[in-house]
Amino acid sequence: MNHGTRFLGGLDVSRETFTKLSNLVALIEKWTKSINLIANSSVSELWARHIEDSAQLFSYAPQGWERWTDIGSGGGLPGLVIAIVDQKKRPITLIESDQRKCLFLNTARRELDLNINVINARIEKAGTSQADVLSARALAPLDKLLGFSEGLLKPNGLALFPKGERFQTEIDLARLEWDFELRTHPSRTHPDAKILEISRITRREC
Repeated sequence: MNHGTRFLGGLDVSRETFTKLSNLVALIEKWTKSINLIANSSVSELWARHIEDSAQLFSYAPQGWERWTDIGSGGGLPGLVIAIVDQKKRPITLIESDQRKCLFLNTARRELDLNINVINARIEKAGTSQADVLSARALAPLDKLLGFSEGLLKPNGLALFPKGERFQTEIDLARLEWDFELRTHPSRTHPDAKILEISRITRREC
């Protein structure tokens, strides 16, 4: 590893990036005291369970992506983390229905100088441009996530969804309603979890 960089979630990150991530951690810790950004039980493991877990998604995105959308962004995991680790500072849209969490996301945008657009709306009514990459973390079962992808993801786009130990059950249920190409990657932070890399999503005809 080069001097001045650190290895995080499969990525070499610069000292400046690591400092921004540290500032994000401090913001999350501060705001979690008043609104439920993350579970209180996971605050002590924030770096591993949330920051690194989010950062690893970046390494599975195609290098040439231009627009990223994160749905059900909550405390900005992974959306804010992706915005920090992306050295090209490409536009990222964060969709969140909870107004208080949107206030947090916009505060992070200002304080960390991030190129993000926060949309305070239900996912179905967000009305945003279609993205090259779509992400969601701890939001909904896979079949429902694929339903969200219909209006938010470009036809040739890629969805990245971290899933826990029941990932295969979710895949099997989703295939009853959807056709898609799938690659699974081992999670770098949870031994039983996977990152689902999904493309060519189409709804099955009845």
